[in-house]
Amino acid sequence: MQQIEYVDRSTGKRVAETVMGDGALRFAYETMLGRTLWPVLFGSRLVSALMGRYYDSPRSRRAIRSLAELPGCRPEEAERPIGEYRSFNDFFTRRLKDGMRPVGDGVVNPADGRLMLYPSADADSPFPLKGARRSLREVFGPDVPAGRYDIAVVRLAPVDYHRFHFPCDCRTPEPVITRPGRYHSVNPIALLRQPDVYAVNERQIVACDASFGRFWLVDVGAFGVGTVVQTFSGVEHAKGDEKGFFKFGGSTVILVVPSGALEFDADLAANSAAGLETLVRCGERIAIPG
Repeated sequence: MQQIEYVDRSTGKRVAETVMGDGALRFAYETMLGRTLWPVLFGSRLVSALMGRYYDSPRSRRAIRSLAELPGCRPEEAERPIGEYRSFNDFFTRRLKDGMRPVGDGVVNPADGRLMLYPSADADSPFPLKGARRSLREVFGPDVPAGRYDIAVVRLAPVDYHRFHFPCDCRTPEPVITRPGRYHSVNPIALLRQPDVYAVNERQIVACDASFGRFWLVDVGAFGVGTVVQTFSGVEHAKGDEKGFFKFGGSTVILVVPSGALEFDADLAANSAAGLETLVRCGERIAIPG
């Protein structure tokens, strides 16, 4: 299979992605037997729920070190030593030490992840998502916003910090909308074989009001993610406030803003135009109001 590369923003260099569970994912997505098991593996919450129960249990602690040793995990940033975490999910959903993700100026990245921009899409204009072409209508369902929008897709890998945050000062005047779905993985192996996961996986959608207008945050569940947890409360939120977290599995946050409302940073726009994701840390500036 072709190697997946992204640009590490901190160095400007192209990096080959390390995929956790490479062998199992190749079986599920690249063999006939594996693909026949999709209705069992991905068609219901059961398998992900069972995995979630295991990863919440003390028996899963042995897997913490395997994750911590993968390139990019940065266990030294965690607020506690890895030996103090009670389960794999306890470590996976870890908070970080103070100051590990300083909040920059402008609009900031809502999560650690590999970011790709898709500008000027309306409800029915297909936009590329790892080999497929999808529309906002397919992602949102009947509540799709009218008009044209710029889309930033932030794809998290298992090595990443898995809490997500508000990208700017905003209000959330409406309740979270949940679109039930399946639980395909969102890592590169799965995206090449089942590239429409952003439209078929479970999504939680939150409408936000900011100085530049209304925007949306879409949190996408994935295989092994028994729960997408929204931890925020109230209506008023400051930039950088925690919004929620994903339990185990690669996951995605999609930022949808009115087209032209934000001027995205030049490096992100250039890399995206070249078909490359950019690894951006949570709290780093990604845009300024247009």
